Amino acid sequence: MQVSRYLPLTRGILLGVALAMSSTVALAQNRQFSFAYDQPKGSGYGAGAEMFNKKLMELSKGTLSINQYPGAQLGTEAQTLQKVQTGDIDFVFLSTANASTAQPESGVFSIHFIFRDEAHAIKVLGDPGVIAAMRELYAAKMKGAHMLGLGSQGLRHMYGKKAVEKVADLKGVKMRVQATVTEDETFPAYGAQVVHMPFGEVYTSLQTGVVDMAENGINNYLINKHYEPAPVLSLTEHEANNAALFVSDKVWSSLSADQKKWVQEAADEVSQKEPAAAFKLEHEALAKLEKIGVKVVKNVDKSGFAQISKPIQDKLANDLGPNAVKVLALVRNVK
Repeated sequence: MQVSRYLPLTRGILLGVALAMSSTVALAQNRQFSFAYDQPKGSGYGAGAEMFNKKLMELSKGTLSINQYPGAQLGTEAQTLQKVQTGDIDFVFLSTANASTAQPESGVFSIHFIFRDEAHAIKVLGDPGVIAAMRELYAAKMKGAHMLGLGSQGLRHMYGKKAVEKVADLKGVKMRVQATVTEDETFPAYGAQVVHMPFGEVYTSLQTGVVDMAENGINNYLINKHYEPAPVLSLTEHEANNAALFVSDKVWSSLSADQKKWVQEAADEVSQKEPAAAFKLEHEALAKLEKIGVKVVKNVDKSGFAQISKPIQDKLANDLGPNAVKVLALVRNVK
């Protein structure tokens, strides 16, 4: 009789334990990851993050998703790259130029005039052979993280208080550039003095005269209001503003085979669709800049720049290493 009196209580305890265990399992299955980038949400990075999250949630039926940290909330690109390698950030979307701090061969994507035009850049970034070669490039040296996909923020252009109509206009100009071997060799060949600094310091440096000019994508120039201290935008198209999406090894090793597949497919979506979206943002940004009165120099004579950079291309790739040589050949072969 006494045993029967405790049966309902026992059943209640067991039911409670079962419910607690099932909710713990559900929590374990539902994961939110940190996803960092140094531009505002309205940038190509933001567009890529949205695409990644949408596809990841669709494939995982809502069990995997990301929390976005735009605008360098979690640090500069160099800092977030270090944090993804140590596992303090789960995913990071950053320029291939800044990724060269961890793998110098990444600078191959910063070589000037290897991308013929917008259409060529979009095709290259979605090309399976190029993606695989870039993944191998990073795997050869980078520890703690690996590349999932590629992206873009358009082509890069020069801006300051004066127009750049020909290569001679850069003589003696203090130009803020990304910290890569390719920039350090190419810009001085144009006659400029290179200055390195985090992106977040560029506005003030243009304002105070620490630098005379900077170079970046059109949408970045617009949304970060660089047109205020640098009201003349010269469409030099000298370099692609390429990006790469990385995942920390800590996260990657914690995923099941199915989850890895979903994450990779979400990254593939970024490689295939983000570049075109980024160039669309570039076109919209240019129209906005013209509307607010920014001087846009469209008739830049690029022949002088191209002539100087052409013999440097192969030298730079060879100096960077075999993976860079392979990537450069693949880029040139994409029709």
